[in-house]
Amino acid sequence: MNQPKRVKRSISGWVVLNKPFNMTSTQAVGKIRWLFGAAKAGHAGTLDPLATGILPIALGEATKAVPQVQDGTKIYRFGIQWGAATTTDDTEGEVIATSDIRPDQAALEAVLPRFTGTILQRPPIFSALKIDGERAYDLARAGETVDLQPREIDVDAISLVEHGTEQSTLEVVCGKGTYVRSLARDIAEELGTRGHVSVLHRAAVGPFHDEDALTIEQLEALELDGRDALLKPVWTGFADLPEIRLDPHQASAVRHGNAVLLTGAGAPVAIDECWASFRGEVVATGSVQFGQFQPRRVFNL
Repeated sequence: MNQPKRVKRSISGWVVLNKPFNMTSTQAVGKIRWLFGAAKAGHAGTLDPLATGILPIALGEATKAVPQVQDGTKIYRFGIQWGAATTTDDTEGEVIATSDIRPDQAALEAVLPRFTGTILQRPPIFSALKIDGERAYDLARAGETVDLQPREIDVDAISLVEHGTEQSTLEVVCGKGTYVRSLARDIAEELGTRGHVSVLHRAAVGPFHDEDALTIEQLEALELDGRDALLKPVWTGFADLPEIRLDPHQASAVRHGNAVLLTGAGAPVAIDECWASFRGEVVATGSVQFGQFQPRRVFNL
């Protein structure tokens, strides 16, 4: 006898998942969506299968906030294995070059400032970037030559956590589009050796950090109402942005996509990006221009 079809729920909020090793981001979203019975789900920033750490998963209306969270600052902790370069710039690939040189701590710390600020970075050939509509990793796996041009990225800070002869651990605070695998490769080459990422953990994405994270095992151990209680509200995705609080009439107008004049002492005149709320719920994201809140995306909560 066929099992009754599971009813999908219209539920909204964030699951800040500590993605386990050897699971794709798509698989993680599917698992969380199933656990919550959610009608709609997505993630804010792909994390490599061999990486662990923060994968913000949006349910329902939170999916509208994915671009803001995805563009947020990220923190990674990673290991560089010295002495070998691989096709994928991590442990998954084949070794393509080796070196006997092992940098000392002073030399490593001396080159790190060269990898901060706005720098040019060549993405790994095994990446999800598209070339003429095809994913780079699909072309690379097919044996085709992949030529990815260097791109500007922003690295706020990079520091040495622990140094060893065969492996060193670093932490980087960076912006959208940064490939840690490329950082490891380029740092090693700058030191006259070869290297690849041996371990990678994402400790933060935008407003979400390790201390917010839940494991799949923790969620599986709970009943549905217990899981629901751990959902973070949609507005937490905007915790890094200014908040505009609306009155009932303003909220009604904004929900219909209309701009509203902000009044009262201290009302802002211009803000590039912000979010508007009413009674603690997100109404819209947008900007303030000439004292008016201009909605860009409206939320139905």
